[in-house]
Amino acid sequence: MKALELKIPPPVYALSLGIVMWLLNQYFPLVRFIESPWNKIGMAIIAIAIVLDSSSLFLFLKKRTTINPMKPTNTEGLVTAGLYKITRNPMYVGLLVILFGYAIWLGSLTPFLILPVFYWLITSMQIKPEERILEKKFGEEYLDYKNKVKRWL
Repeated sequence: MKALELKIPPPVYALSLGIVMWLLNQYFPLVRFIESPWNKIGMAIIAIAIVLDSSSLFLFLKKRTTINPMKPTNTEGLVTAGLYKITRNPMYVGLLVILFGYAIWLGSLTPFLILPVFYWLITSMQIKPEERILEKKFGEEYLDYKNKVKRWL
């Protein structure tokens, strides 16, 4: 698995798992418990997550540091403002919330089973390798930030 670290962009994981969620909902819906129109709440959740992800992305651009999750070695500075005061990974939290909203929109229990898979994949394939790189690059500054702010929420 180590060979796949930092090789697949996080949105690709999210999109791939979104397809799996759809397939599970279509062919193996365990319990349909969110019917229309209530399932449309999922779209509102997705919209909110996109806004929050965009604001986090803007902070990277404002800091003039890389937004490429595949190249954390190119990071020019730590972003610790905005949502980064609450979570070290608001963009990944945003992707998870988008998948959560999508599961609500789909309406059955089965898609929700994929959310922990996304959590595990992003933590092991993206976040932990990023953390190792940032610790080497920024030392105590990053370790202090890491001690103050949680990885997810």
